[in-house]
Amino acid sequence: MDVNIYGATMPHLLADEGLGFSTGLAGTIGSWTTFGMLIGALTAGTLTDWLGRKPLVTASVLLFSLGSALCAVAPGAALFGAGRFVSGLGLGGLMPIGLAIVAEFAPPRRAALATGLMMTSYHAGGMAATGLGLALAPDHGWRLVFWAGVLPAVIAVPLVLKWLPESPGVLFAKGRTQEAYAVADRYGLDRPGTAQAPEASAKGRMSAIGALFAPGTRWATPLLWTASFAGLLLVYGVSTWLPELMRATGYSLSSSVTFLMVINAGGIVGMLIAGRTADRFGPVKVSAVWFLLTACGTFVLRAEMPLGAAYTVVFLTGIWLFSAQVMVYAATARVYAPRERATGLGWVTGIGRTGAVVGPTLGGVVLAGGNAGLGFTTFAVAAVLGAVAIGAVPLVSGRRRDPEPDAAAALLASDGRPSQS
Repeated sequence: MDVNIYGATMPHLLADEGLGFSTGLAGTIGSWTTFGMLIGALTAGTLTDWLGRKPLVTASVLLFSLGSALCAVAPGAALFGAGRFVSGLGLGGLMPIGLAIVAEFAPPRRAALATGLMMTSYHAGGMAATGLGLALAPDHGWRLVFWAGVLPAVIAVPLVLKWLPESPGVLFAKGRTQEAYAVADRYGLDRPGTAQAPEASAKGRMSAIGALFAPGTRWATPLLWTASFAGLLLVYGVSTWLPELMRATGYSLSSSVTFLMVINAGGIVGMLIAGRTADRFGPVKVSAVWFLLTACGTFVLRAEMPLGAAYTVVFLTGIWLFSAQVMVYAATARVYAPRERATGLGWVTGIGRTGAVVGPTLGGVVLAGGNAGLGFTTFAVAAVLGAVAIGAVPLVSGRRRDPEPDAAAALLASDGRPSQS
């Protein structure tokens, strides 16, 4: 919701003369948010093994709520931009930690489905932001919409502090062995040992980063970064420019805006389908196939077709596009051992954020030439790049031989099926 509130209130921000917004400045501030998310993802993914999952989740929620409050009270564009940057730090930090928690606590045969279920909330939040913008901003002003972004600090943080379990591996690394065993027993997890426990020190944090390039993962790491880059380029590029691309293809303004709602609805359905399919066949295969189907869908949209057919293609493309990226995260959770998983997810999501910056810019450059077909072709090429990158991961990843491997870490070589070793 907080990510999408900015777009949902954009017409009202531009119309507020006291705020001093221009179209160019609005785009720059949008980039500040994405830059904050990149820093937040890299930082939180590295620090969470030292400070713990629960404190970092709490800090992330408080940060993006604080950022929303700064936007709500901002007298001008400078403080508003600072608020969006602070929001980005919290939003970027929350993603890899949430993914790491799901990977750790979900039943191994349902880990991809759990990841998909978690990520449906992104699209639900985006639709909620649109609803808030339509319901509140015209009569009550855009500031009230940003005040709604403060609610997580009031509602979610107390629930997180009371109910969110800490990682047994992190507790074990901190020497809180009995607490670690109690959490593991309560949630039906294997009791942690030294193989699952991250090193809770500065040296340990550097070791976790270095382990991303250890034998068995040194080639998988850049491939995962590339797949995440391509996936987020598609997510943000298509989300930003789909209405304009459809208008340039020949559809009306109202229909073009509706396409954005349709593709997000497809995204929710896609998370559920991809999660269940990945638990059976493995997230690497599903992500690669979904990227290729995304390439087909975006390429087909180059041609003007009857409105009903266009809605169908956009809906199907939404099913594949968003969940292709999420299955990259599910695959990442299986590539790295438990002690490096949060760091690995942090860097995959952080590096991927560069794609979130490039996607809207690239779409704008292509669309400025007036060729919608070239725009769709560009996104199709990015999808093929994502398919090649994620599809190559099993070819370069060695089988892990941790003395105490957990179920998720043992799945990579078989791409989602339990190994026989």
